[in-house]
Amino acid sequence: MASHFVKIKSHLLVQIANGTMQHGDKVPSENKLAEQFSVSRMTARRALTDLVNEGILLRSQGLGTFVNDQRPMSSMLEINSIDDEVLKRGHSYSNQVICQQKIFANTHQANLLGMAVGSIVYNTKIIHLENDTPIQLEDRLVNPHYAQDYIEQDFNNTTANRYLNQVAPLTEADHVIEALLPTPDIAAALSVAIEQPCLLISRRTFSAKGIVSFASLYHPGNRYRLGGHLDFQAL
Repeated sequence: MASHFVKIKSHLLVQIANGTMQHGDKVPSENKLAEQFSVSRMTARRALTDLVNEGILLRSQGLGTFVNDQRPMSSMLEINSIDDEVLKRGHSYSNQVICQQKIFANTHQANLLGMAVGSIVYNTKIIHLENDTPIQLEDRLVNPHYAQDYIEQDFNNTTANRYLNQVAPLTEADHVIEALLPTPDIAAALSVAIEQPCLLISRRTFSAKGIVSFASLYHPGNRYRLGGHLDFQAL
């Protein structure tokens, strides 16, 4: 039952995150969700109740359940320093540096950065907090050729994004967004249960010289969302 319950929650969170369901929209009923996911009505009800308790959905007696998402929203179309995003919302920002180290790139890491296997790369893992609550775990790989002093930075006074944009100005980026269940380490860092769906943004950034970094950005799905606005008249 637990896996089905988590699958329904994850599905609804992704629908809200990508804008398919927006604030005020009515969500499918327990019966429809039970039929869609081939589960009992009790399982569907549990998924909806959890999202109601988390403030993401709102039940209205006799009318149904609606999206009531008040989580902080970050842009999908811009790359901003996370402390700026938090401060713009009028909240306090802080972080916790988990590790700041040099490592030898394995095959996967080397491919992400366009480097040779066994090359030295920089790795940082940082928890970002909004009003003392974790909203992002940043696991970043950095090419030392383009940011030689990265590993020596005091990330209590700056962010990786801000520093890298100073020494290797961003020219382009690609990213992928997906929903997943956290590992025990990620769940502990974000202060969530291991059955709580999370959002992962995998982002690779480039400067004029080459690939600068690859970041895995984990967010608790019940506390974070992504969005943006496109003005097609300006394109």
